[in-house]
Amino acid sequence: MDTGTIIIGLTIFVLACFAGAELISKVPQTLHTPLMSASNAISGVAILGALLATGRPESINAESILGFCAVVFATVNVVGGYMVTDRMLQMFKKKKRKKKE
Repeated sequence: MDTGTIIIGLTIFVLACFAGAELISKVPQTLHTPLMSASNAISGVAILGALLATGRPESINAESILGFCAVVFATVNVVGGYMVTDRMLQMFKKKKRKKKE
C-alpha cells in the first residue's frame, strides 16, 4: 500500500467522523435511542466483516488477533444495544396492577 492510498483513506475517515458528529448533533433527543437501536443492528454487518477478516489463519498473527477482537467488540455492541432497546420499550408498556383482595 502506498502513501497516497493511506492518505486518501485517512481523509475519508476524518471527513466521515465530522459528518457523523454533525448529523448526530442535529437529531432531537427523543430520537436518539431508536437511532442507536438501528445503528446497533448495522453493527451486525461489522461482525460479518470481522469474521471474514479473521478467516482461518494457519497461524496466529496480528490480523487474526485484531479480527477476533473486532468480533468480540462488535458482538458486545450488538447485544448491549438490543438490551438497551428492550429496556426502553419496557418503559412504554403498561404495568399490571395487582388486585386487592
